[in-house]
Amino acid sequence: MEQLKHECGVAMIRLLKPLSYYEQKYSTWRYGLNKLYLLMEKQHNRGQEGAGMACVNLDAPVGEEYMFREKAEGKDAITEIFKKVDKSFEGQLYMGHLRYSTTGKSGLQYVHPFLRRNNWRAKNLCLCGNFNMTNIDEVFAFLTEQGQSPRIYGDSYITLELMGHRLDREVERLFAEAKEKGLEGIDITHYIDNHVEMANVLKTTMPHFDGGYVMCGLTGSGEMFAVRDPWGIRPAFFYRDDEVVVVASERPVIQTTFDLQADDIQELKPGQSLIVHKTGQCNLEQIMPAQKLSACSFERIYFSRGSDCDIYLERKRLGEQLTPAIIDAIGGDVAHTVFSYIPNTAEVAFHGMTDGLRRLDHDVRIEKVVWKDIKLRTFISDGAERNDLAAHVYDITYGSLIPYEDNLVIIDDSIVRGTTLKESIFKILDRLHPKKIVMVSSSPQIRYPDYYGIDMSHLQELCAFRAAIALIQERGLQHIIADTYRKCREALEKGNRKTVKDQGLTDNENFVREIYAPFTVEDINQKIVEILRPCGMQTPVELVFQTIEGLHKACPHHPGDWYFTGHYPTPGGICLVNQAFVNYVEQVLKLQL
Repeated sequence: MEQLKHECGVAMIRLLKPLSYYEQKYSTWRYGLNKLYLLMEKQHNRGQEGAGMACVNLDAPVGEEYMFREKAEGKDAITEIFKKVDKSFEGQLYMGHLRYSTTGKSGLQYVHPFLRRNNWRAKNLCLCGNFNMTNIDEVFAFLTEQGQSPRIYGDSYITLELMGHRLDREVERLFAEAKEKGLEGIDITHYIDNHVEMANVLKTTMPHFDGGYVMCGLTGSGEMFAVRDPWGIRPAFFYRDDEVVVVASERPVIQTTFDLQADDIQELKPGQSLIVHKTGQCNLEQIMPAQKLSACSFERIYFSRGSDCDIYLERKRLGEQLTPAIIDAIGGDVAHTVFSYIPNTAEVAFHGMTDGLRRLDHDVRIEKVVWKDIKLRTFISDGAERNDLAAHVYDITYGSLIPYEDNLVIIDDSIVRGTTLKESIFKILDRLHPKKIVMVSSSPQIRYPDYYGIDMSHLQELCAFRAAIALIQERGLQHIIADTYRKCREALEKGNRKTVKDQGLTDNENFVREIYAPFTVEDINQKIVEILRPCGMQTPVELVFQTIEGLHKACPHHPGDWYFTGHYPTPGGICLVNQAFVNYVEQVLKLQL
């Protein structure tokens, strides 16, 4: 029920026929733009802080603009940018982007796409992406060692500069090649434009990065590409026929926009790039060797559209698998229990839960108990401000259960900070006077921050982490904090992430996992209830979380579970979680151990 910030959604279209073909067949020059608009609107769930789009017109004569871009901020950004487009945005290559920031940086300058200009068409580069890089310090150092001086310190700009640098080298290679062939003047330019190998650029750029990403780009000479990280952390899907090549972050948006079946659409594989040449030739290139698959499970639980056929079934399974634990929590008294859900993203898991109960021959009482009262977003504020806002976000349906007789089971897709539970949900549910409240999460306990694109807060903001620290302090186990701090410091002092990678770090080097080691899931659950229970609340509360085993059973093809287990797939993620614990001890606990 707590809005999480997810980094981005991407959309790309390459028209493969002459522009006159689309105007004649579809009766509008805006065919490509209209399709891009639909792809972006149907991914609006992935970004409401800003949006941008770009276009390349391969038919533009020399001396006229051929690369266009529009950006806007706010939840209505998509509408704003498409209101501004005119006939100049007629072209063959289109790119769209929706942004949710994960770095705290805001402003139009941080809205994608990013554009690197040059008088050579082939050196113009436009980038957007769904990504978060964990080793941006290293890449920044690499660039400055090459003599560059990036204007802005941020992973988007630094990625643009590094890839632009490699694109320049590719153009220079082709220039030398053209000279060797005896070409002169404009013939050299044409040779370069027709022979750019984006695979060369990507193979010399992307290995520098550690993180989860889908990176998309256009060049002024007409190259288009999308590349996925080697672990497959972030998702990307594509479709191609004789008219178009399409890329998007989610499969159903392509299905709906182009009236396709799920099987018509392919998923980009880890480390793979879809490259569309200026001529329209489309190829799949393995840019980096695929690593152990770590496709993000939280994409399936929370962020991706539930209209995807596979995601829908997975979310239902997540709910159904919780049925035995829920029955135990209410003492088997289904007849005197009301079932409901919050927020809307938990609806499919709710249907799975109730289906599971019915399969056990239980009559299920369903009520709309909780309502989103006003559109307040608790994540936009901090501390006391957030708490005050959270207290007014939800309201209840009075009379929806029998006081002191009915249990109340509420399913959510995740419990992260617990702010909304403490400041709003538990308080208002207590007014109904249920016999017992069972709060159910279709995901396991979120114990660790994410560093690959989803804003999961700092360690101390995660209610599971706060519960573990409280248990350590209650049971006199403070030496665990000191030992973990020392191990994290030593690991960080060994050197940069290249050194870490060379040492072959495994998941065991996420030393923060030792904070949870002494405790069972039930220990953490009980302490979370104590922490989140508002003062004066009368109703007993029990938490039921999805198990790790249940998660993998429901989402077998998306094993990335670092939020829950601490098994970060990349060295950068491990470094950052260890650094987060050092920061917690020194800045929150105010200790120097």
